[in-house]
Amino acid sequence: MPVSVVRLNLVEPGATPASLGARYRAALEMAAYADDRGITTVQTEEHHGVADNWLPSPFAFAGAVLGATRRLMVTVSAIIGPLYDPLRLAEDIAVLDLLSGGRLVTVAGIGYRPEEYALFGVEWTRRGRLQDELLQTLLKAWTGEEFRHRGRTVRVTPRPYTQPHPLLLVGGSSKAAARRAARLGLPFFPSAHLPELEAYYKERLVEYGTEGWTMMPAAETPLLHVAEDPDRAWAVHGGHFLHEARTYAAWQSGGIRSAVRSAATTVDELRAEGVYRILTPEACLALGLDSYVLHPLAGGMPPDEGWRGLQLFCERVLPRLGD
Repeated sequence: MPVSVVRLNLVEPGATPASLGARYRAALEMAAYADDRGITTVQTEEHHGVADNWLPSPFAFAGAVLGATRRLMVTVSAIIGPLYDPLRLAEDIAVLDLLSGGRLVTVAGIGYRPEEYALFGVEWTRRGRLQDELLQTLLKAWTGEEFRHRGRTVRVTPRPYTQPHPLLLVGGSSKAAARRAARLGLPFFPSAHLPELEAYYKERLVEYGTEGWTMMPAAETPLLHVAEDPDRAWAVHGGHFLHEARTYAAWQSGGIRSAVRSAATTVDELRAEGVYRILTPEACLALGLDSYVLHPLAGGMPPDEGWRGLQLFCERVLPRLGD
């Protein structure tokens, strides 16, 4: 059975507090609806200081989603690890893991925007060392035993529900990220379909004598919206997808790789690329993917349109994915 994901990052350019609050509440209602219909996962993410109101507090939002649902997993993909206090993060994840019965998945990335580090007064050049400290501290903290942290003996409570620890993956698109995951025996989540990096990670597992696995995006993982009339939906709402695509493009340079990678500058170019797709239920079903990623609030899309797409998927696509 294919995996089904509802991605929610709460972007809304030009939002007012009232409109953004309505968007957040709609997202929670969508999550509850998705849970009732058998969606596998709600995925959210983290960015800071973005003018279009990109979600900056993924664990607060994840807690709300977990409280509104009973079965689906909630994946935070990804946190910017070096921006967190390690002990406080260990506590927050443990509490969410207990509340949800183990339904929280955390992907710890390192980020790729120096301005986010500057916002919190964290040195960009120390990000690798800080990420190492964060991951090592989380694993020690969740044992419930005393350990040394920054020159002090500490013990973190409560212990999480999931043993030996909540599901924690290392995200990234670099060899350094793959080595870090292998050294700690943690699963690796490449940020894009990168078979050579997956092979490198597996080689490092052998080198370090650890065990792990990868959760790599498929070669084709389009972001989907379902509509009865895709031409009309592109004409009316394509600008929302383009906004997100252009935002990601502005952030990616050098060796940064992402599953959302677009060079489009117009809606027509974006539609031709296929990174974002608006499809009829029948065309969506015909894709035959291993993973279906719905993006019902993409780039500021109105909640009413997001609801239409999500309901079409859940009513006319999801029930037939196992056929």
